[in-house]
Amino acid sequence: MKRYCFDTSGISNPHEFAPSDIYDTLWSRVNDLILTGCFAVTTEIYDEMTHIRGTVGECIRANKLLMILEVNDSAWDWQSYVRYAATLQLKYHEYISENNGNRAGTIGLNDLSIVALAKALDLPLVSMEKPIFAADSRKRTIPNICALEQIEHLDFNTFLRREGIKF
Repeated sequence: MKRYCFDTSGISNPHEFAPSDIYDTLWSRVNDLILTGCFAVTTEIYDEMTHIRGTVGECIRANKLLMILEVNDSAWDWQSYVRYAATLQLKYHEYISENNGNRAGTIGLNDLSIVALAKALDLPLVSMEKPIFAADSRKRTIPNICALEQIEHLDFNTFLRREGIKF
């Protein structure tokens, strides 16, 4: 059963600063969670995650079917996901990186896809992005959009605390 949606940064950023060859126990516990099927990602996010190195990257690559929720799969409400993805793209058009010359501090379409999935599944979204509180209202990141859409946003440490993972 899915319990979290993950953006790539929700795993890649912590893994960069706590690599699996040093923090083996931590990543072993995360790998165990991947194997339970509790992480949900879009195809776009999964493709980004395949570049993560070490044992966690190996686990991700070996368990694609446990992570990706495919459109047209009758096992989940993919129609709501497609509807939310389209709605969010229209609603936040001016903040989407690909629509504004890749302006810094804006959300990419891949990131918007995982926000739409979290909304469709009513699950928390784990990322390491920080909200932007600048006066420039033309900028939005994953946590900003999550707040606007009433989606719970977690950073990796909050995720670890919620799962009771300590080392």
